[in-house]
Amino acid sequence: MKKILQYLFEHKSFTRSAAREVLVDIGNGKYNEHEVTSFMTVFLMRSITIEELHGFRDALLDLCVKVEFPGESTIDIVGTGGDGKNTFNISTLACFVVAGTGQKVTKHGNYGATSISGASNVMEQLGYRFKNDAEALRREVSEANICFLHAPLFHPALKSVGSIRKNIGVRTFFNMLGPMVNPASPEFQLIGVYNLEMARVYNYILQETGKPFTIIHGLDGYDEISLTNDTKVITNKGERIMTPESLGKRNVLAKDITGGSSVEESAAIFKRILEGNGTWSQNAVVFANAAMALHCTGKYASYDDAFRAAIESLETGKALNALTKLISLQ
Repeated sequence: MKKILQYLFEHKSFTRSAAREVLVDIGNGKYNEHEVTSFMTVFLMRSITIEELHGFRDALLDLCVKVEFPGESTIDIVGTGGDGKNTFNISTLACFVVAGTGQKVTKHGNYGATSISGASNVMEQLGYRFKNDAEALRREVSEANICFLHAPLFHPALKSVGSIRKNIGVRTFFNMLGPMVNPASPEFQLIGVYNLEMARVYNYILQETGKPFTIIHGLDGYDEISLTNDTKVITNKGERIMTPESLGKRNVLAKDITGGSSVEESAAIFKRILEGNGTWSQNAVVFANAAMALHCTGKYASYDDAFRAAIESLETGKALNALTKLISLQ
């Protein structure tokens, strides 16, 4: 690691293959916690290159415990995290709204490294049992339209750096990698990113997959559709700026979409919204993110049609039923 760090301190960058090799070694436990912390810190001080991100992604996918869902066309809705906005669990809620429409969801997530309650925190609090048993996960998707893939169970490298990320407490390149290494390789993805530079990097890398994708970035710094400002929307077909009114029929205030101050409070907010008792602002943001995900599948003639499907899913209790069924299968 000393040679690697010296190389990086000289303002040099890795090739794709070299980046892959380093992260494979980290995932295999070759380096101690202090060495890995130093390595991660370098990338807090300079931008990561596309080649490096490609290589790190290759490493995680090489080491990954993959899970397949034959015959299913699934989607993931995920943000990079690290936007520092402390919103409630919007992406995860949107996943259940999408599942309530009948669209299969393979949600990839982890404990919050830079937030109070990440997707894994809230799912665990709601009674979900993390697993990488493919048969059990396929049953969940079949019967509840959704399963949850807790990243450390599928990615040894993520497990080995979990405590380091938590101790550092700021976003690292692992925030960037998470959405690109879903072990189920979903057919569709809605990915939220925290800045425009990362949006461009994701666009470049995801174009290579040939799969439909949508990247979203709130222009006031959110890694999701927040409805507090305009949103940059990038797909494999192009890009555009969309207003809060066009996305959620309303503009909301940042204070109205904040999350809880504990995992327990975050889970309570989550259930309250799914049970149909969310505020107008909370509901609008969930609808907008769910609608964008549904629209990404190409199964709706327009974004507005997808938005109406999201409303129907929540208001008829189908989204809540997806959660209830999922927890009953544990």
